Amino acid sequence: MSMSFQRIHTTIASMLLATLTLSVTTQVASAADRVKTKAGVLESTITEPGGMRVFRSIPFAAPPVGEFRWQSPQPLKRWRGVRNADRFSPGCAQNIVFADVIGRGAQSSEDCLYLNVWTTAKSSRERLPVLVYIYGGGYSVGDASELRYDGASMARQGMVVVTANYRLGLFGFLAHPELSKAASYGGSGNYALLDQVAALQWVRDNIAAFGGDPKRVTIAGESAGSISVSALMASPLSRHLIAGAIGESGSMMGSLTPRSLVDGEAAGQGFAQHVGAQSLAQLRALSTQQLLDAVRGFRGGFAPTIDGYFLPKPMPQIYQAGEQAKVPLLAGSNSEERTYAAVLGSEPVTVQGYRNALTKLYGEKAEAVFQLYPAQSDGDAVLDAAQQLAGDRFIGQSTWRWVDRAAATGGKPVYYYYYTRVRPPFTDAAAAMIADRQKLSAMPQQPSPPPRGAVHSAEIEYAMGNLDVNPLYQWQPADYQVSRTLQSYFVNFIKTGNPNGSGLPQWSTYETGMRMAIDVETQQIRDFATSRGRAMDQLLAPGL
Repeated sequence: MSMSFQRIHTTIASMLLATLTLSVTTQVASAADRVKTKAGVLESTITEPGGMRVFRSIPFAAPPVGEFRWQSPQPLKRWRGVRNADRFSPGCAQNIVFADVIGRGAQSSEDCLYLNVWTTAKSSRERLPVLVYIYGGGYSVGDASELRYDGASMARQGMVVVTANYRLGLFGFLAHPELSKAASYGGSGNYALLDQVAALQWVRDNIAAFGGDPKRVTIAGESAGSISVSALMASPLSRHLIAGAIGESGSMMGSLTPRSLVDGEAAGQGFAQHVGAQSLAQLRALSTQQLLDAVRGFRGGFAPTIDGYFLPKPMPQIYQAGEQAKVPLLAGSNSEERTYAAVLGSEPVTVQGYRNALTKLYGEKAEAVFQLYPAQSDGDAVLDAAQQLAGDRFIGQSTWRWVDRAAATGGKPVYYYYYTRVRPPFTDAAAAMIADRQKLSAMPQQPSPPPRGAVHSAEIEYAMGNLDVNPLYQWQPADYQVSRTLQSYFVNFIKTGNPNGSGLPQWSTYETGMRMAIDVETQQIRDFATSRGRAMDQLLAPGL
């Protein structure tokens, strides 16, 4: 495993060095740039065009290893002297699941609670707005150093950008009765989310030293990152630390939904039995690789819990009571979050085949669902309906719930988008690399049909202004046009709480019944998701 991983990692590194002229070869060594944080002095020699300063691998909590494995992030100890901040840290311990998740640090490790900062500020007096971006990956994979999350392009727009690692999988979400008993708050799990809180606390305490304003922090993320943003808005531990929120595909009200602490602890006990551990001490005695290998054969899973601490009660109750952060929200989902095959399965692409698939999924409620996602003819009409339903079942519905509940009780503007740009295919070199890397995946992926819309995660590089930074895709001029539009909306929102600005199509708030469709021809459309979302909730999930 390790030799194969090293071979793939070397291939990736060679590719990146050959193609990333913007993010690699234009970096130059300069006189050491030093910043004093509360834990000690950092030094970086990485600069980029436009006076960009980059600080990598900044610790924000003690390494979560040894007795700190499966504990809340522990306080960071001060260091003596000057700490170099030129190299990315390892990502948090993980198996390869999605082949396009490629970090720029060393092989993943449990010692991973580090963050990165990009800033053009010349002094601590500038007080620029701050973006903290949280990566996705289903809480199983991800890395704050991934190219698509690179902060340089956004920082050039007049803000300080932070990306932070957080623990993943069983390291981030293992609940267990022994862990709950040992915790001061009587709960366990959610260590990944507590890592995110610790990163935000670090930002509050230190970002001014990099020219950022700790009172103007917008949190953003995609998929599991978006789900995290919805939870950070809700948690009493973090809701006072943020001034704005951006969610790209997903909320915890229906995606990666928290389970009760009792159920989480039972799942943790099941994993302990799976590895033959009779106690927490025996679990902690296992190596990182032993645990990662055990996850590959474990039928259970690891998910957030309602732990009484990070989450004192279910998310819908928090939003219904208006107890979440009262901040502007910009959120939305994509036109092909999931392929139509997730609904149709092996059924033919006919109206009857679609009806058969709905009956398998919904039983006696199938006709009501068909009326909400109708198909009047065979072929494309069936594919369109099945694709929309598949995307909503996966993550679109949970995103809409977040937008709807925040608008109802948050008292701040909410902006809702629908992203439709079809991302171009991989380059030949990237396709070969991805195929090679996929062979190492802990969860081999089935080939997907050609995209019929914007697939899950497709908007990230566009929103962050990183088309040139990520060489995996065959970007076209129209892609750059879409990126300029979407990034401008994000930049305006981060700076003002409102995405609108000069030269952009006007974007109305959610309560007007309009939704911004973002593509080459960006325009507002009637919000078709709300009436359908409310009907689906009434039909299938009235508690949400």
